[in-house]
Amino acid sequence: GILQHPDGTVLKQLQPPPRGPREQEFYNKVYDSGCCDSILLELREYLPKYFGVWSPPAAPNDTYLKLEDVTRKFKKPCIMDVKIGQKSYDPYASAEKIQQQVSKYPLMEEIGFLVLGMRVYHVCTDSYETQNQHYGRSLTKETVKDGVSKFFHNGYCLRKDAVAASIRKIEKILEWFEGQEQLNFYASSLLFVYEGSCQATTVRLGEVTLAEKRVVPRGLLGGDILEYNNNIHVINSTENGKIEASVSKGLSKFYALHKKAYSKRHHHGQLSLKVENLEQGNVWKSSTCITQEHLNGNVLPQLEKVFCRVPAEIKESANVEVRMIDFAHVFPSDTRDEGYIYGLKNLITVLQNILDN
Repeated sequence: GILQHPDGTVLKQLQPPPRGPREQEFYNKVYDSGCCDSILLELREYLPKYFGVWSPPAAPNDTYLKLEDVTRKFKKPCIMDVKIGQKSYDPYASAEKIQQQVSKYPLMEEIGFLVLGMRVYHVCTDSYETQNQHYGRSLTKETVKDGVSKFFHNGYCLRKDAVAASIRKIEKILEWFEGQEQLNFYASSLLFVYEGSCQATTVRLGEVTLAEKRVVPRGLLGGDILEYNNNIHVINSTENGKIEASVSKGLSKFYALHKKAYSKRHHHGQLSLKVENLEQGNVWKSSTCITQEHLNGNVLPQLEKVFCRVPAEIKESANVEVRMIDFAHVFPSDTRDEGYIYGLKNLITVLQNILDN
């Protein structure tokens, strides 16, 4: 497995020859200090940083690749490993190896990718849900979209911000592949990481709970408000029966678009929003209110429309990493890596369908 070095990097033990030396050679080539190949220099952007090899003093014959810990900056990292390409075996694989790989996931050639595993943080339980490679292999053409979307669901809602940010990252990698004809990648993966923590969504209901107030349905308790956006903070429940939510400046532009639609709806027992301009420090309470009466007693679906379906351009700040990993089967080539390109395009299509639907 992957080990943690005290300096914050991770250690990947070198595989037996020829795979281990081949992966080491790949990293050495890409991260050569004298490298002036623009294709390889750009490729560095999509890999974990490489810091050479390392051996423990007690076992000098054990060699590890010393790599950047892509998850280090995340408080609650959600991680998914997706193998990319139409073939998970290289051109030099034996007939037995080919048969073994094809039998593991026959759809690899047809859809171009395979979910190898995922670890998803669920806000409601403060715990992780883990799926191994058997989960990915159980997915069919009909279920792969739902299977991948599971990675972006935090137990409350689909993290569409993370989906949109992931698409943009993959598109950059796709651009690189479409512009290079010197390397072909087999059995290589994309590592997805996004922030699962909702610290930006801390809910402080105070001494009186919403259920006791009977202002909104019982379902709309502290945790449920997490469902609709990481930028919503419930700051108090006031005596007049209003819930006041502090909305970060990232949403204020989108919120303004809804001002006209809701500005004339004022009733007792409303859901009132307070928007902060963090740069200027001024706070204003909008006249825009979503009334429980207007919502026919069901606040949650309407909140989702306002706060969860934020256009992608407003979600640029989603904390997401997508990096290429596993290079034991990378070979020189004089043609585009069509198998990898095919897999990337199909994965983008699946993610876009998740976003749209």
